[in-house]
Amino acid sequence: MIKNLTRQDLTDILYGCTILGTGGGGEIQEGMDLIEEALSHGRQFRLIPVDEVPDNALICTPYFLGAVSPVSEQEKQQYDRLPRLAENPIMAAVNRFKAYLGADFYGTISCEMGGANSALSFYVAAMIQGFIVDADPAGRAVPEITHSTYYLNGLPASPIVLVNAFGETAICENIIDDKRAEQLVRSLAVASANDIAAVDHALEMKVLRPAVIKGAVSYALKLGQVLRLARQTQEDSAQAIAGAGSGFVAFRGTIEDFSWKNQEGFTIGDILIRGTGRYAGHTYKINFKNENMISWLDNEVHATIPDLICLMDTDTDEPVTNPNHEKGRAVAVLILPAPKAFLTEKGLKIFGPEYLGYGFKYKPAVKKI
Repeated sequence: MIKNLTRQDLTDILYGCTILGTGGGGEIQEGMDLIEEALSHGRQFRLIPVDEVPDNALICTPYFLGAVSPVSEQEKQQYDRLPRLAENPIMAAVNRFKAYLGADFYGTISCEMGGANSALSFYVAAMIQGFIVDADPAGRAVPEITHSTYYLNGLPASPIVLVNAFGETAICENIIDDKRAEQLVRSLAVASANDIAAVDHALEMKVLRPAVIKGAVSYALKLGQVLRLARQTQEDSAQAIAGAGSGFVAFRGTIEDFSWKNQEGFTIGDILIRGTGRYAGHTYKINFKNENMISWLDNEVHATIPDLICLMDTDTDEPVTNPNHEKGRAVAVLILPAPKAFLTEKGLKIFGPEYLGYGFKYKPAVKKI
């Protein structure tokens, strides 16, 4: 059934998406601002199950691509002379795409789970008075276009419409696959202050239906509700979320050190956590590439993509996003199971240890201590 999402529903969903973002997927405040903007225009947020979308309904996937950290002051100077687009670049991209196709979109599917990118898809659906399809092609946040069930199922990304904050617009046609799409869009993002609005995979629902993860938005809603209720009852939110997501709390401690840099359109870095309580005397290290990619417990590999390595601030019960780390911050590390689509041979090849350049095979994370 179609569900009209309330402001509370949307808040819960974005918290769930931020948890599933594993450090990436954008900031939840950016997402909240988009939701409030659409609501201020009297727009509705309508969530529709995949199987209730008409076969011939045209669906698109809108998102922002780039590094999750801002450019430096020095880098900003090269953009000072450029004009700024008055409207949100994502709406400029959607409207340009509609003109290009000569057709309207029935609704949107988010490219990933994340506080900003999920909200961006919801915002577009609301602004075009369309539907939010209860699905996504990742089940979590991911660093590249190729890390999706679209790619695993051979669906074409192009044409892709791209608009940056300066109003510069590109339409990319005849792209052979998502791997090439990643190269093209990433290069334009790097030239656009590491942030560009994109709309792709404009396809009918009958094509998309077998190639998406159904119920992804509802799953995020569930996790967000669990977090909210845990806060209200002063329960252990990390444990509550882990239980609801069929995962476990892997580690607790304080952030001892961290570092990061922008590299080729990604935010790359490391986090070192010193154990506390039952984890005293142990360390936990996380490497991220926008999202948390791999972790080590006492220098031994503990978890890798496609499993979800999530950080929660245990003082504020807030999901922690990259690279927003502080020395001394108390955190819990949650491990949630990987979306099943990435556990195939092809899925692990594009989004497992091999993608990170490691020679070992993926093993589902298990509780070590």
